[in-house]
Amino acid sequence: MLDIPLSALEVAMVQTGTRAVDTLRDTTAFAQGLENLGYHRLWYAEHHHSPAIGAFPPVVLTAHAAASTASIRLGSGGVLAPNHAPLALAEQFGTLAALHEDRIDLGIGRGPGTFDDATARALRRGAGPATDAEYRDDVAAILSFLVDEVALGPLPEPWLLASSPAGAALAAELGLPIAVAHHIRPDNTAAVLERYRSAFSPSRWCERPRVLLCVEAVCAETEEEAVRRAGPMNVVKAGLLKGESQMPFPTREQAAGHPFTEQERHALAGFRAQQAVGAPETVVKRLAHLATETGADELMLATPVYDLGDRIASYALIAKHWEAATAP
Repeated sequence: MLDIPLSALEVAMVQTGTRAVDTLRDTTAFAQGLENLGYHRLWYAEHHHSPAIGAFPPVVLTAHAAASTASIRLGSGGVLAPNHAPLALAEQFGTLAALHEDRIDLGIGRGPGTFDDATARALRRGAGPATDAEYRDDVAAILSFLVDEVALGPLPEPWLLASSPAGAALAAELGLPIAVAHHIRPDNTAAVLERYRSAFSPSRWCERPRVLLCVEAVCAETEEEAVRRAGPMNVVKAGLLKGESQMPFPTREQAAGHPFTEQERHALAGFRAQQAVGAPETVVKRLAHLATETGADELMLATPVYDLGDRIASYALIAKHWEAATAP
């Protein structure tokens, strides 16, 4: 039996023809819906200057969701350390942890959260990308400030996000639980886990290697409907393959008529084969395989489907069939 909790990642897609504020308003209903479905935790990702993803600070969404729910864990997945002063992050998430005891996570990542160079430099006050050493110092400082400077009471649970062996090595060195971005770079997952587990050093934060695996999961009653719901994100991914980072999130109708090249179709099919898209039986079987293959302690599902009803329906189907499949 797989006794593994399911969690969720909120990316806050903004569909063509709607406003960011519409997506923002949906986040409350989404958090409440996931709590009612029994999901373990919900994380918010940091993004900037994208027509497809709302620029909503994770700390603000975490605070709002925590005030609107009662039990689900909440936090960043992740907040991007190079964009913020370590002390400010420690104060923000330390305050949330004191207000919402045993419910707040601080997932830390490295990327700028944008493909726009001017935006990235504005976030860094004119500085260029953080070096490996600067990033390590930032993460270490955040952890130190949480304990030595903030310490308002219960501390947030820190995690390090990683999609490369270098990130895995840092998580291992600092003794942090790791959130592996399989939904972004699945080809790196095996190397990330091997590096993390082989080099892990216990700490006050984590006594043993602890792995959360983030997987793209889109579920519907039929395979065909799941593929249709995943269609808009496929258009965005195809744009990224061509270096087009400013792609809006299209409607399902626009996605259905999008002219993918044969190369794009091949790349998208290869990516989808490593995720979990389809009818409930297909999705649950794929998730169970990934959990067994990676030895993950927890699965986090990223469902880049704009329509709130479709997204919650996907999570509901997976939760229902996952419980049935993993019951003793």
